[in-house]
Amino acid sequence: MIVELGHFALILALCVAIVQAIVPLIGAHYRWPGWMAVAEPAATAQFVLTATAFGALTYAFVTSDFSLKLVVMNSHTAKPMLYKVSGVWGNHEGSMLLWVLILTLFGAMAAWFGGNLPPTMKARVLSVQSAVAVAFFGFIIFTSNPFVRLSAPPFDGRDLNPLLQDPGLAFHPPFLYLGYVGLSMSFSFAVAALLEGRVDAAWGRWVRPWTLAAWLFLTIGIGLGSWWAYYELGWGGFWFWDPVENASFMPWLLGAALLHSAVVVEKRESLKSWTILLAILAFGFSLIGTFIVRSGVLTSVHAFASDPERGVLILFILAFFVGGALILFAARANVMQSKGVFSTVSRESGLILNNILLAVACFVVFIGTIWPLIAEMFFDRKLSVGAPFFNQAFTPFMIALGAVMPIGAMLPWKRANVGRAFKQLIPALLVAVALGLLAYVWQTGRSLMGPIGLFLAAWLVFGAMTDIWQRTGKKGNRLGRLMRLPRADWGKSVAHAGLGITMFGIAGLMAWELEDISVTTVGESIEIGDYQLTLTSVERLPGPNYMSTTATVEVRNEGRIVSVLKPEKRVYPVQAMPTTEAAIDNGLFRDIYVVIGDAQQNGGWALRSHVKPLANWIWAGTIIMALGGLLSLSDRRYRVAAGARKSPRAGVPAE
Repeated sequence: MIVELGHFALILALCVAIVQAIVPLIGAHYRWPGWMAVAEPAATAQFVLTATAFGALTYAFVTSDFSLKLVVMNSHTAKPMLYKVSGVWGNHEGSMLLWVLILTLFGAMAAWFGGNLPPTMKARVLSVQSAVAVAFFGFIIFTSNPFVRLSAPPFDGRDLNPLLQDPGLAFHPPFLYLGYVGLSMSFSFAVAALLEGRVDAAWGRWVRPWTLAAWLFLTIGIGLGSWWAYYELGWGGFWFWDPVENASFMPWLLGAALLHSAVVVEKRESLKSWTILLAILAFGFSLIGTFIVRSGVLTSVHAFASDPERGVLILFILAFFVGGALILFAARANVMQSKGVFSTVSRESGLILNNILLAVACFVVFIGTIWPLIAEMFFDRKLSVGAPFFNQAFTPFMIALGAVMPIGAMLPWKRANVGRAFKQLIPALLVAVALGLLAYVWQTGRSLMGPIGLFLAAWLVFGAMTDIWQRTGKKGNRLGRLMRLPRADWGKSVAHAGLGITMFGIAGLMAWELEDISVTTVGESIEIGDYQLTLTSVERLPGPNYMSTTATVEVRNEGRIVSVLKPEKRVYPVQAMPTTEAAIDNGLFRDIYVVIGDAQQNGGWALRSHVKPLANWIWAGTIIMALGGLLSLSDRRYRVAAGARKSPRAGVPAE
């Protein structure tokens, strides 16, 4: 009964979405208040109905209702409860329902907290948001229905993919989807502004908190996915440049560019066309990510489905919304004339350079991601584009971005003096150079990647500290003013510092990592760096729904036991699939990472050991970046938005 209720709620949500997509849009065009007022209750009803459907599906997984095909394919009675719940979105159909649940949540939040928006703008935003929902409701109901029943239910299910049975993967998709789908609000605001004929400072302030929230969630989601890949997959890397990884990274890059360009629209009423274009493209890349994950056109360990027919439908949705928005963008170019005038050297120019570097970096990742598909379609060649290409093509843009960020943040609006801004940053530069030289001397002739990473990290961190300190003035109670600075200022500095810390973690790990792969017998020791690793035992142990081969490895430094690690190799009987569970001794400046492999003919075991410097700095920087976004999002200026501004009469172009 509950499952049928969920199915009915999903169909009813589609009907409500159709009404919300049409009626308020017509009302906004003709200035009919009653028709525009339909948007708010419809957005709330749409979210409640979708939440009901999602709750019904979750109930089916929790209670192991094997009359539902999706539960049979992705669950098992012996599975721990956490993974029964995460099994709801650990598949194509359930993840699409989560996708549309978050889409309707953002629409409902715009209805609940958009009281400061002009009625016509609000109606158009909610209509555009609902139009996207209509497309995905239709896609789910007609091609990916999660409520398909079985006439003869089996006694048990086929279990969830063992790689997804992990806490990191339980929370990674929801956060990632909050970011992916959150960019739909920026898209809706952009299309609504084009329909309204209004792109001004007020619009820039309205769109920023939605973009910031999406970027914040994307940051957390990408960080969780990277952390999971590091400790779960057993290969010891934090980023593989996999197509699905890239699919989440590209919207993150464009979202960061959109955040910075929206500041220019709000403060100076410039870059209007570019900001609208970024809002369209950022959501477009989110849809491209959805296509890559679900079409099977690109091979990925993260892919949910490999059904080209469903992939083509997503491609049509992408073409309709992004193509339609770009046509509208071209048709309404006259409403996006910039008012602000600025010199070549100014905060505006610094943000333009920031946008160029982020956009080109995104383009590089995009080309590398789709090139194997292009080569196969047009040149009949099977190619793979791996980490060497991305590292060489992408890294220079990130180095340039890190180098210019502190200077750009210090420049005043409209007209600036680079020398004056740079003079304030000399102490930060000296510290950064000194630390970079120290790293170069210490590493005794290795790659320059580590010293450059430490230089950029120090430059960004101390540059951010200098920026926030300079905002307190030159006289009086500077500490008091420091505490009273807007949270958005603090958030910007914290996020920039977090980026620097992440850069250092990545550079240090790639430059100074040690690795040993050997066949080791029980009782035998190996040396890696300053550490001695001894394999003391290997046991076969049962788990909740798997069998484990567990090794015990003692880690010593100068004869003293540092840690006892227990790497595992698991086999899940239901799916007959092995997984590798790395054992990690986490530290502030290094991780000791051990993986047990297969038994060898001589009675030994394959053992892979790593010393990974600064690995945890990668995720510490990610957390700090997310904290910076949260601080900015909590700024009072975002809560009041542009409500206090005297807006132009509804529908009249601001130009």
